[in-house]
Amino acid sequence: MSKDGLCAIVTGSASGLGAATAGLFAKAGGRIVVNYSNSRNEAEATAEACRKAGAAEVVVVQGDVSRDEDCKKIVAAAAPWGRVDALINNAGTTKHVPHDNLDGLSAEDFQRIYAVNTIGPYQMIRAARSLLEASAKASGRAATVVNVSSVAGISGGGSSVAYAASKGALNAMTLSLARALAPAIRVNTVCPGYIDTPWFTKGRGEAGAKQVRDAVVAKVPLKVASTAEDIAQLVYFLASPASSNMTGECVRMDAGMHLIL
Repeated sequence: MSKDGLCAIVTGSASGLGAATAGLFAKAGGRIVVNYSNSRNEAEATAEACRKAGAAEVVVVQGDVSRDEDCKKIVAAAAPWGRVDALINNAGTTKHVPHDNLDGLSAEDFQRIYAVNTIGPYQMIRAARSLLEASAKASGRAATVVNVSSVAGISGGGSSVAYAASKGALNAMTLSLARALAPAIRVNTVCPGYIDTPWFTKGRGEAGAKQVRDAVVAKVPLKVASTAEDIAQLVYFLASPASSNMTGECVRMDAGMHLIL
């Protein structure tokens, strides 16, 4: 990996994919804002791991991306660097409800899931825009936004109808903002399939999470359960100069799940 030394904000980076992505920026000598909503101990552990991996600087900031004032606070942590080269909108939430259980989701559930998964990335981009543009001006190349979506936003599957709808909206927003913010800012989206992280354990319990994992491995053509580290490589690629001619893309990484008819 080249020593890009990028200045990056990674939302929801206390654990899972966010933490793995922050680790890749760290290995490349970057400056990183690690963000968490509730898991301070995990966020501090991620930050320490980033420092040991070679990060030039790590700042830990609490903030819920559904709140515009928190988004501004998260971005303000990067202000002393004078630029943001990469914004990774990874923070997300869901409620595990079978799609045919229409009574299982309230209006409040939809509002909360959209607030974090769709409105949150919009607010983060708006808050970081001037620092992203400063990066482009200083480097002569576009700064980057990578939205972490889901194959659920393409297929209409996933943990709940509200979750799938929020990710579909995020995919559409990626196209809108890729047009609106070019040429100074590139905007792309990663659409992972199943990722073997604590996300499913928190939502379904140990036994339920194992059942999901085993079912995925048995079903997908590549017979693997993607790890956070697997998906983080794609996120980092889209955030780095290696993908400099890509914008407005929704890149799926699902071990071939979409090939199953």
